[in-house]
Amino acid sequence: MVLDKRTREQMLAHCGAIHPDDGVDPRHAARQQVGQSRRGGCRGRKTRQLCQQIGQTLDLLFAEGVDGLELSDLRVVSVRAATDNSRMLVTVVADDLDQPFRRELLASRLQRLAGRLRTEVAQAITRRRAPVLTFVVLGHEAEAA
Repeated sequence: MVLDKRTREQMLAHCGAIHPDDGVDPRHAARQQVGQSRRGGCRGRKTRQLCQQIGQTLDLLFAEGVDGLELSDLRVVSVRAATDNSRMLVTVVADDLDQPFRRELLASRLQRLAGRLRTEVAQAITRRRAPVLTFVVLGHEAEAA
């Protein structure tokens, strides 16, 4: 808000310092803040609900196996919104203690199946667009920590 000299002098007569929100109707400022929270960055109930649905769906898919690949040794630890609800960061842990842990192999397997997993998640959730899934693979030692 640009203040002319007279308005600035009048405001200084009533207060010690001028702030950027001085002279702005509080009702308009509140509307602007509410509008910003609805656009994305809010980590509200609906985002948590979406993350929970995605986690449950992926756990079921890993247990059943996808496209003939055995993924039952993977378990979903957490799902969170990466930037907004259009990108989800899925953290998985390898539970198979009998075989040596190979992060690169599991990460490449999940990368190949990302499109198929996204399709399955899209069928399970009720959203217009399915979020893009990004996977982080943790080993056995990360679970104990």
